[in-house]
Amino acid sequence: MLWYAWVFLVVALLAALLGFGGIAAAAAGIAKICFVVFLVLFLVSVLAGRRSAI
Repeated sequence: MLWYAWVFLVVALLAALLGFGGIAAAAAGIAKICFVVFLVLFLVSVLAGRRSAI
């Protein structure tokens, strides 16, 4: 998931440099969503791994 966030961030930066504002905004939005999903999944996995079996 983090890979997709980086890819969309690079696409957004390239599109912004080339003057494609709409595509850059859309790609940046998708990158933000991917990054938030990554953070949520990462925190869930960290918290699930800390539980000790009784």
